[in-house]
Amino acid sequence: MNLYFSPLACSMSSRIALYEAGAPAEFTQVNTKTKHVADGSDFFAINPLGQVPALRTDDGWLLTENTAILPYIADCFPEAQLAPADRASRARLQQWLGFISTELHKAVFVPLLDASAPEGAKAYAREKTALRMDFLQDHLAQHDFVLDQFSVADAYLVTILNWAVYSGVDLVQWPAVAAYFQRLLQRPSVTKAFGEEMALYKEELQRRAQA
Repeated sequence: MNLYFSPLACSMSSRIALYEAGAPAEFTQVNTKTKHVADGSDFFAINPLGQVPALRTDDGWLLTENTAILPYIADCFPEAQLAPADRASRARLQQWLGFISTELHKAVFVPLLDASAPEGAKAYAREKTALRMDFLQDHLAQHDFVLDQFSVADAYLVTILNWAVYSGVDLVQWPAVAAYFQRLLQRPSVTKAFGEEMALYKEELQRRAQA
């Protein structure tokens, strides 16, 4: 497998899942500003949307979107138990992946992090934040993980919650969410992924400053 990623972007959730599974994989860095791959080639030629993550499977086909890639990784390595097998629990996994993707990732954090987003869009996102974070708070006050045990949904959620500090969302307002985030940061797969991608992110910032 080859994961196309950008440091600290949502693609880090797939890196966490791969590390959690102990899965062999290649990681190809993408500059999402210039839409170039690390070797200088055009990322649009790989993914016409120019977005990460994109996963080149061992069979040679390309898969995009977190809600597809994360379950795929889980299914490729069932021994890691990153996704439940029974129908009801699998539906709950998809429910949470959908919530994280649409209600947190896209509705809240993307507008707040996008420097080009108009203030009206940012204000709209701020208005939506409390209801969604309250919902997450109520759930995590009663559960250690999104499901009954660590799953790809947690890999996605911890990645998205990392953006809070950069977007003006103070997790202290939701203590169970804040505690969950800090607890997940101590998980070896998460620690490894964060450490590697933070170093790459700092290198990328230096290159931009020197350009």
